[in-house]
Amino acid sequence: MFLKGVTIGFSIAAPVGPIGLLCIRRSLSDGTLAGLLTGLGAATADAAYGCVAGFGLTAFSSFLVNQRFWMSLFGGLFLCYLAWRIINSKPPTQSFEPRRAGLLAAFGSTFLLTLSNPLTILSFAAVFAGFGLGGRAQTDYATAWGLVGGVFTGSALWWLLLSGGVGLVRNGLDHPCFVASIGFRAE
Repeated sequence: MFLKGVTIGFSIAAPVGPIGLLCIRRSLSDGTLAGLLTGLGAATADAAYGCVAGFGLTAFSSFLVNQRFWMSLFGGLFLCYLAWRIINSKPPTQSFEPRRAGLLAAFGSTFLLTLSNPLTILSFAAVFAGFGLGGRAQTDYATAWGLVGGVFTGSALWWLLLSGGVGLVRNGLDHPCFVASIGFRAE
């Protein structure tokens, strides 16, 4: 069950959407750790939704689906706010280490943004049903926890690969071989 959960978590996290772009941006501007924590916020929200789907909390699931307008509105407004901040921010002139508060904000903002998307719970419910996991996970708590742990691990693995890959590219732009080959220093 854990390996199925890893597959589910990875496959739900992997399509690059607004959260993926946010992770890439933060990895480039604030460093790999900020990008990773951005992704881990999403992975934690995925695990929370995995709990809802895995444990069959239909009342909570119904509530989220019924509140999808407000949650989508909140998520859309938050995305607009992030876009406004990105558009109005000046690009950094040099690389810097992110502050501790910035790292917590990177995690928390992405966690809330991912939770505000009620379609995520529907994705989990559909994928769990496709794997034939719905009824079994609801009656066996050990299986459900293994599945949820796998979902978190798979999602976290994706965010680690994405932020780490972007971090390698970011650090490679300042590498002497790259600078010499193109004739300027990335700043």
